[in-house]
Amino acid sequence: MPCAQAPTDQPGPAAPDTSADSASTDSVLGRARQTDAEGHPALGVVDGHGGASAAAEYLRRHDARRERVLTNHPRLGRFLLAVFDDPQSTRAWSVGAEGERMLSEMLASMAGDSLRVLHDRRIPRTRANIDHVVVCPTGVVVVDAKRYRNSRPALRVEGGLIRPRVESLTVGGRDRTALVAGMQRQVALIRAALADRPEVPVRGVLCFIDADWPLIGGSFAINDVAVVWPKKLKAMLAEPGPLNEAQIADLQWELHEAFPRARG
Repeated sequence: MPCAQAPTDQPGPAAPDTSADSASTDSVLGRARQTDAEGHPALGVVDGHGGASAAAEYLRRHDARRERVLTNHPRLGRFLLAVFDDPQSTRAWSVGAEGERMLSEMLASMAGDSLRVLHDRRIPRTRANIDHVVVCPTGVVVVDAKRYRNSRPALRVEGGLIRPRVESLTVGGRDRTALVAGMQRQVALIRAALADRPEVPVRGVLCFIDADWPLIGGSFAINDVAVVWPKKLKAMLAEPGPLNEAQIADLQWELHEAFPRARG
């Protein structure tokens, strides 16, 4: 709401320059707005920064290792750091952060009043986070970005006739079904936050970036979780649906309140 001007015959403080704020609130990069035109709390079409938590965790581990090596080996520490890289468990956070950042750029290119995004949301009372939450005409889509370079995601099915059918997710031949269970937990949390809106569909997606996808086909679903690549996800999010722009904005705000921005 614009500030009221002081009467001309009475001294008063100069009105603040809000031009920079206006530019930032309209940015698709999603700086949070304080209020909308009617004075209600509002957000930009994109809020948060993809990969921020993962990048911060990588730096924390990297710096802790550096400090530990220099303290334990005052003479050879710099040499050891130059020769030996961070362990894979630390590098994985950097790779993951880059994957989230890449996916966030694609989502930003799609964002608008009919597709709103929340990045890097904190799950209250835990140290965990949700990578991306997209609110679009078809409902709410929870997206976990995974970067397994040159590795192929695949659906493995065992049993079905005599034994119970068991589905598992493999990536590069290794069992990664735990990723599916993690996504199911995130979807359950989102559904609980929207308990008063049971008519809104909530879907979970594992989006693999830089993976070895086949030229034809390749996407699949396992235990109601879609496993796709970025362009496939883009097509899913562009599908028409029953939610209008006002409903999408309301859902984004409700989920923002339930899952605040993660602390980087």
